[in-house]
Amino acid sequence: MNSERLTANERKQLLAILRRTQDSRWYRRALAVLETDSGKSVAEIAGALRVSRQSVHNWIGNFQHTRDVRALADAPRSGRPCRWSEETESLLQALLDDSPQRLGYFATQWTVPLLQEQLWHDIGEHYSGQTVRRSLHRLGYVWKRARYVLAPDPEREKKTPDLPRRQWLARA
Repeated sequence: MNSERLTANERKQLLAILRRTQDSRWYRRALAVLETDSGKSVAEIAGALRVSRQSVHNWIGNFQHTRDVRALADAPRSGRPCRWSEETESLLQALLDDSPQRLGYFATQWTVPLLQEQLWHDIGEHYSGQTVRRSLHRLGYVWKRARYVLAPDPEREKKTPDLPRRQWLARA
């Protein structure tokens, strides 16, 4: 910011960003502009913020060109397109309606790794465990630990010895 100093209003806006923003990138950019105005070198600021000197130069140049603190904020990004589709969701629902044993697995209940493997075989796409869990949650499924229950033993009475009756119980 060698050519122009910050105005009082610009300094006030930058300080407000430092106080209220939750975005770390916007915070660092506003801080870099303020520190440059206070006389620190670009190399010092870059070292303190752990970014390249070129990044600091870009932020300062962008701010000097627009003189708008909103220009320091990140532009919206599209991100990676989602590979999960409605067809995949319906396939997952069909898998959950069926038993894993019918498909050749040695399991009585579906697990996320088994669902991932079966989706790989059916679609040819590998989905992360978190993606499968989010879809299960959307479909209304919750994870519960399987409970093993043994059938009652029909010969239990024959196997247990007869205990003598207690005296006080007999008197009543």
